[in-house]
Amino acid sequence: MDKILADKDIILDDFNHKAIAKKIAEKMKRRRLQLNITQLSLSKISGVSLGSLKRFENKYKISLEHLLKLALALDALDGFHNLFPESDYQSIDDIINKKKSKDRKRGRNA
Repeated sequence: MDKILADKDIILDDFNHKAIAKKIAEKMKRRRLQLNITQLSLSKISGVSLGSLKRFENKYKISLEHLLKLALALDALDGFHNLFPESDYQSIDDIINKKKSKDRKRGRNA
């Protein structure tokens, strides 16, 4: 267990949603400041209310829709395209079985 925690590739904050939200808000704010854009200007450009923008920068809370609008306004949407990647195939049998199986439209209740 100690070896796992000592591994520099594992960051414990990555398992804490609040820490992740804080990192995203801080990166967004740095990007805004690097581009020399005020909160008010970003609010107008993105269509996100000034109050929502301030709440995100200070309390790290924002809706997904508003986060996407801010990312679009700051030309930072690339990271969202990498969310929830599909599994890589391990063998040709995986590919054949995938084609045979139907794509699920919804989850099944357990």
